[in-house]
Amino acid sequence: MTAQTILPANSAVSGGFDVANSVRLDGNAYMYKDQSGGNRQKFTMSCWTKLTSGYGGSAGSLLSVNGTDDDTNFHFGIDHGDASGGASDSLFCHIYGADAFRTTPLLRDYSAWYHIVLAVDTTQAAAENRMKVYVNNVQQTLSQQGDYPEQNDNFGVNENGARLGVGTHPGSVAAYALNSYLCEYVLIDGSQLTPASFGEADEDSGIWKPIKVSGLTFGTNGFYLDFQASGNLGNDANGGTDLTEVSIAATDQSTDTCTNNFCTMNALDNFYAASTLSEGNLKVLTISGNAAYNPATFGLTKGKWYWEVKLVTCSAGDNSEATIIGISNQSPVNAGYTGSIVVNDGLGIRGDGNAWGADGSAGGGASTSGWDAIAVGNTAMIAVDFDNGKLYHGINGTWGNSGDPTSGSTGTGAYAFTVGTDAWFPGVNQRETSQTATFELNFGSPPYAISSGNTDGDGYGNFEYAVPSGYFSLNTKNLAEYG
Repeated sequence: MTAQTILPANSAVSGGFDVANSVRLDGNAYMYKDQSGGNRQKFTMSCWTKLTSGYGGSAGSLLSVNGTDDDTNFHFGIDHGDASGGASDSLFCHIYGADAFRTTPLLRDYSAWYHIVLAVDTTQAAAENRMKVYVNNVQQTLSQQGDYPEQNDNFGVNENGARLGVGTHPGSVAAYALNSYLCEYVLIDGSQLTPASFGEADEDSGIWKPIKVSGLTFGTNGFYLDFQASGNLGNDANGGTDLTEVSIAATDQSTDTCTNNFCTMNALDNFYAASTLSEGNLKVLTISGNAAYNPATFGLTKGKWYWEVKLVTCSAGDNSEATIIGISNQSPVNAGYTGSIVVNDGLGIRGDGNAWGADGSAGGGASTSGWDAIAVGNTAMIAVDFDNGKLYHGINGTWGNSGDPTSGSTGTGAYAFTVGTDAWFPGVNQRETSQTATFELNFGSPPYAISSGNTDGDGYGNFEYAVPSGYFSLNTKNLAEYG
């Protein structure tokens, strides 16, 4: 399948420091802090980020200050231009009312976590040493498009009374909205540090991973956001003044982090479907006039996996045959119904309770009844046993077709399919070209509130319904062990 799959970088690593939580910033969600006087010549920002928006998005802000004038206005972030623009997905810094630099390497993997460090010291004699950018411990090549800071310049960062923003520019919120997951966000006031203060290479894999930052000197305006307090995601874990949250709710806390990367829907394989992805790429709004489906980022070939899908809206109403929830080992296409998840090599359960599949063992386009129909507001349960070639489907805690996901090769109440050698991807589909639907997907880190809180056997995930014994949530720690 040509879908962009997960990469090993910054995912499952052995031992060491585990990051518990991140925050999902979506649209105009951001945080801010009014600064007191600090060191305006030396500072370091470090964060881990997992991008969620593609071409055509805004210039998302990682660190911005609404300074007192153009000389102190500051913006460091990720520029999402159009597909033909050279600026697309570059890191850039905006000072003096113009670009100071952009990175030459681009950030275009929307399934893995990046570690980004901006280290500033304007007292340096050499201009190229006054601002340094690192991605995953690699210092980036910068293209100078404007002016580097003059020696001993004072920036708006740490300027007394100036407002600092994380997730947008405080002076232009909508224009600089960041669509991203963030974790381990650190601002150091008074030092130009290297990535070694925030991370290290894993001794076994060589993958760059985070380390504890509690021993660092944060300075007057420095802070540490670990996002562990769901009711106060702007909490400064270093004990300083908290950041104020705007349009951020407790459900924006996530367990998708740089040490355990969770499956999301694939923003890089959305060309044909042209759906609107939001909530950290866990919410899908399909468009009318298109039958192409949306796949997820994890390709599966073995193991037993569980996830949930909530049907939020469907223009065709309840129990519509238009909605399909399932898996496919082919890329989406845009040719009428042949773009459906079940018309090529795929299988799934339609909203009317019929299972459909184009897998060879099912006879190609075969339909079987017996599963429960899904109404708007219902939550579908999906359990796929790739070791035995069985897919189980249920609604709101009850397995359809009297299914038993723990029945192994017997496959009680399962839809049987041939696994083969290709990777299979979770997917959602609204195949009627005149209809639209909204799905919310929970691969273990849900974009909505959960009332019960079930985990898999290893303690991962947050699900509304019980995870069948032997099945696991879709994250890289589980994938490394069972996939």
